[in-house]
Amino acid sequence: MAKPTVAIVGRPNVGKSTFFNYIIGQRLSIVEDKPGVTRDRVYAETSWRGREFTVIDTGGIEVGSEDFISAEIANQANIAIHLADVILFLTDMKQGVTHIDNEIAIMLKKANKPVILVCNKADNYGKTSDDIYEFYNLGLGEPYPLSATNAIGIGDILDAVYEKFPDEDTNVEDNETIKVAIIGKPNVGKSSLVNKILGEERVIVSNIAGTTRDAIDSSFENEFGKYVFIDTAGIRRKSKVEEAIEKFSVMRTLLAIQRADVCLMMIDATEGVTDQDAKIAGEAHEAGKGIILVINKWDAVEKDTYTIEQFKKDVYNKLSYLTYAPILFISAKTGQRVNKLYETINQVASQNALRVTTGMLNQVLNEAIAIVQPPTDKGKRLKIYYMTQATTKPPTFVVFVNSKELFHFSYERYLINQLRKEFGLIGTPIRMIIRQKGEKEE
Repeated sequence: MAKPTVAIVGRPNVGKSTFFNYIIGQRLSIVEDKPGVTRDRVYAETSWRGREFTVIDTGGIEVGSEDFISAEIANQANIAIHLADVILFLTDMKQGVTHIDNEIAIMLKKANKPVILVCNKADNYGKTSDDIYEFYNLGLGEPYPLSATNAIGIGDILDAVYEKFPDEDTNVEDNETIKVAIIGKPNVGKSSLVNKILGEERVIVSNIAGTTRDAIDSSFENEFGKYVFIDTAGIRRKSKVEEAIEKFSVMRTLLAIQRADVCLMMIDATEGVTDQDAKIAGEAHEAGKGIILVINKWDAVEKDTYTIEQFKKDVYNKLSYLTYAPILFISAKTGQRVNKLYETINQVASQNALRVTTGMLNQVLNEAIAIVQPPTDKGKRLKIYYMTQATTKPPTFVVFVNSKELFHFSYERYLINQLRKEFGLIGTPIRMIIRQKGEKEE
């Protein structure tokens, strides 16, 4: 089932980001040395009592403010509330209940979602304080004291959140339905493709970049199978992501990638692969999703005998980490080759969920070692004992060796190529975990 989502809301300067950073175990602003992952996150994955969930941090809500940015922050908080399974409402114990707190409480009651009321900046945590009783007037149940700065009271709050999560056996996903996120920068034809598939104007289509603010789900069934197509807002270059709501649209797109089985990475044929395309595709790659590179507006390109092959070569040169992803050339506007998508989606979803027996894996491993001997360093040779598959989506393999240090990246890449040669694994990333002899399994 999908991971529960927790939204942290409240007015400005009540400690939302401090609390958010503590429970995810890292600073809000992160830079990672991975394709496409360089941004300030406003959401993160974490876990409590063995249950994984997504946490969304939001900007401070100033209800009724005429300031444009404040209004948009309130808008993005509303979207977070809509997305959430549980809402954490942070207030300030020192300042007491304010007019804005009352307005937010009314908004949360209307949302009809489980709410945990938190009173932050409780410096005398553990001592009964009359100050906390004022917060019962918000009508949201028992307030939980917290000192986010000193990390006191967090466990009790997370226990309360845990108790509000949906049961793990509810919302069981239909395994026959493939969830497909349509991703790409603004104005590459994502909404046009959804409309062509559905045969109706379900999503607003406009040449104005950024028309689609939210991820929109559309169920669809045909002779090829059952699908949910998730149309997403385009992710712009960071320098252009200035509005708070635009930043939230980016987050919503990233969440859509997380819950998809397959991502259709749309690229404008008239522009070719841009740096922004590479960053967006990198998000799907790092998330371990099945990926299909969809070249849209192919009808607008002048072609000769070599155009397709040359375009493919250029795409794989610029997206070198995605050479496993199939490429389809379509026109969402005319419908050209759109029907080709379904078989490829089915194939990629199947490959992303492929499980291989340990016996077959080790047969391929032994043949690979016989063809290319493992590397040596200072007279010591890498020994590979065996390989097993740990999980799927994406296929993840554990390799047991005598020394991690001897297992060079180049040999890992060689083994991955041998796995692809034997089992296909088209359109899916492959993960490889290296374990040294005697190392405990996690």
